[in-house]
Amino acid sequence: MQPNFSFMQQSVFDNMQQMGHEQVVFCHDPHSGLNAIIAIHDTTLGPALGGTRLWNYNSHEDAIIDALRLSRGMTYKAAISGLNLGGGKAVIIGDAATIKTEALWRRYGKFVNSLNGKYITAEDVNTSARDMEYISIETDFVTGVPEYMGGSGDPSPFTAYGVFMGMKAAAKKMWGNDSLTGRKVLVQGVGHVGQYLTGHLIEEGAKVYITDINQAKVKQTLEKFHSVEVVDGDKIFDLDIDIYAPCALGATVNTESINKMKCPIIAGAANNQLADENVHGPMLIEKGILYVPDFLINAGGLINVCAELEGYNRERVNGNVEKIYGRTLEIFDLSEKEKIHTQLAAMRIAEKRLKDIANVKSRL
Repeated sequence: MQPNFSFMQQSVFDNMQQMGHEQVVFCHDPHSGLNAIIAIHDTTLGPALGGTRLWNYNSHEDAIIDALRLSRGMTYKAAISGLNLGGGKAVIIGDAATIKTEALWRRYGKFVNSLNGKYITAEDVNTSARDMEYISIETDFVTGVPEYMGGSGDPSPFTAYGVFMGMKAAAKKMWGNDSLTGRKVLVQGVGHVGQYLTGHLIEEGAKVYITDINQAKVKQTLEKFHSVEVVDGDKIFDLDIDIYAPCALGATVNTESINKMKCPIIAGAANNQLADENVHGPMLIEKGILYVPDFLINAGGLINVCAELEGYNRERVNGNVEKIYGRTLEIFDLSEKEKIHTQLAAMRIAEKRLKDIANVKSRL
């Protein structure tokens, strides 16, 4: 049976046009087993910088949609953070436990290099600084390489710190005080970012609950932080907590979960936390839940790797990540003033910057 190429192309193009993408690149190498998708959403502000995610997707269609949604989010993330970067993201389809090889990463690096700097890659789910080192053999368009190579290494601590800042801003808005001491926080997903966030919360004196489908990560977190309490994944929304912090994959804030939620704040590191921003943003307002937009609160990692392009200075990066606190309060104020949900308020701020800079570039 011949594949239905016209249907595949129409589906991808329809999604690209609907979400405003400039380019999608499909990369295949049978020798290394590489199957990758690089999505470039918008380069108004600069080259598209975004991580490469390695995931065993259920279908190619799921991988395409993930790449499109993630890259769109990167455009908003860079814009609202004041960075001169566009939005891009890549996904590699496969099992992280078996597919990683030097050949795969170097072949992928050659594909990245073929885009001549329009896309710059970095770490994401299931990828590491060591993987970026292999990619860097074949291209200069990579960030997040190890510190011994002059890079900034793992960006996870900065992502976690930004989430912590946004969480404190939400506490300030909700309770009039940004202290998290005694607050009950559920961290859903305890990979690199989730573990660093857990550390900040415990240091602040919060009561932390954790959950993850990967039991090895749960065990590792328990060994680091003895005071945390483990919760089964199917019971997380039964908890009476103060803050829900999604730090794994997206779309955990959906109709079913919102109806179950007992928390007044959602503030986490995951991308695309709202399954449908047009539906679930307003639902959160109706339920009285304060949501910190994902592309704002998780921008710390992007702020960090962006600094590699400008001459890395860790102290300056920390200062820029701390600005997430003030931006979060600004979005809450706009949300109240315009009577719109917080995700839409954040998008309007980002879109205004994109429009303003596009206008600057269009004039002599």
